Amino acid sequence: MLIAANWKMHGDRAFLTAYFEGAAALCWPEAQTHLVFPPATLLERAAEAGTAVGMVAGAQAIHPARDGAHTGCLSAEQVAEAGARWALLGHSERRAQGETDLDVAAQLEAAARAGLRGLVCVGEGLAVREEGEAEAYVLGQLAAVLALPAPALDALGAIAYEPIWAIGTGRTATPELAQAMHRALRERLEAVGLGGLPLLYGGSVKPDNAKALLSQPDIDGVLVGGASLDITAFNAIARAANE
Repeated sequence: MLIAANWKMHGDRAFLTAYFEGAAALCWPEAQTHLVFPPATLLERAAEAGTAVGMVAGAQAIHPARDGAHTGCLSAEQVAEAGARWALLGHSERRAQGETDLDVAAQLEAAARAGLRGLVCVGEGLAVREEGEAEAYVLGQLAAVLALPAPALDALGAIAYEPIWAIGTGRTATPELAQAMHRALRERLEAVGLGGLPLLYGGSVKPDNAKALLSQPDIDGVLVGGASLDITAFNAIARAANE
């Protein structure tokens, strides 16, 4: 079971200190991997503090190049040196700013080059969902990554499905709808020998809906956004996975 916290553009040093102090006081479920994706300014501190509480740090984004004239960007090697062990790739908010499927594939290649695991996000918007093309669209996003050769594909650590149409829109992605997409992803992965890859759900996960989502047969964990900023709520989500 993989439970991941994406802090997005939130947090400072005081927040980080309080967060990990809170984590140290909680009882975490066993047989789970807990990831945290802090802002780049906190990555090194999160990697150090996370060791004591069993949380593995990752970068929210990486650039495909090893170095160069890429102002404001960070390479996979740079975040690895700061302590990252994972990289979040193709998040819906990044794709909305112009990242393409080919960009995400190139980022996974960079992650492999630096010894990172990639958590690749896929998901469709409202127009695609209403046109009945959701499954084809999401599988197309996955195809760009699966087309990579080893060792790049070997760096693929997990896939997170984000139903963009159900995030902040007032619409609901039921556990059954989430399971249907996860089943489609699983079948495609099984066809290429990757059926055991963890599949995460990442759409407005909270303590009150985590149990229903995580009870679905093809949902192996969650990517938590806003609720992950509250360590007690994040712990409750992790504990729901064991119920």
